[in-house]
Amino acid sequence: MVDFTLKAIARNDLGKGASRRLRRNADMVPAIIYGGDKAPQSVSLEARELNKALENEAFYSHIISISVDGKKENVLLKALQRHPAKPRIMHADLLRVVAGHKVTVHVPLHFINEDSCVGVKKGGGIISHTISDVEISCLPKDLPEFIEVDMAKVELGQILHLSDLKLPKGATLVALAQGADHDLPVANVHAPRTATADDTAADEGEESAE
Repeated sequence: MVDFTLKAIARNDLGKGASRRLRRNADMVPAIIYGGDKAPQSVSLEARELNKALENEAFYSHIISISVDGKKENVLLKALQRHPAKPRIMHADLLRVVAGHKVTVHVPLHFINEDSCVGVKKGGGIISHTISDVEISCLPKDLPEFIEVDMAKVELGQILHLSDLKLPKGATLVALAQGADHDLPVANVHAPRTATADDTAADEGEESAE
């Protein structure tokens, strides 16, 4: 498990103009820390340090230790504002983590055993992923870096749903708490489209055009 640590500087110079100057002159990223029983705090993060952390998938769903002028607290990355045209982070939202209080976090899915999937090896099927992450609710101590989706026994024509996922102890899926109609598909194994079927469809289209 990776330990993520960020250094931040408290800032009082607020507003859009101040944020632009911060990014342009000091290569810093404006951010806000909020939540818990403390007031929101505006801070600045070093752009290079943040970008390096963002290269690791686990950073998005991991508890981060942030030091603001030497004072440490734990946070989660809740939102990022990216530049529409450049590879640049414009703003970050960080949520305070309070022990004993549940958090909701988007956690990535890791699909395993796809090479040995029954529907692929015996049925000649193709695996399709419908979603790449899920939102879970749990205590900070139970927060996983990812959730595995085992494709080994999935047969041709079978669809895996959210309710089929094996969650770590103490974690629940936010979508399923909203009702059975939110049991979305996660992955499936389907038959490949054959060349014959494609040619037939093309021929029918040509005949209709004529």
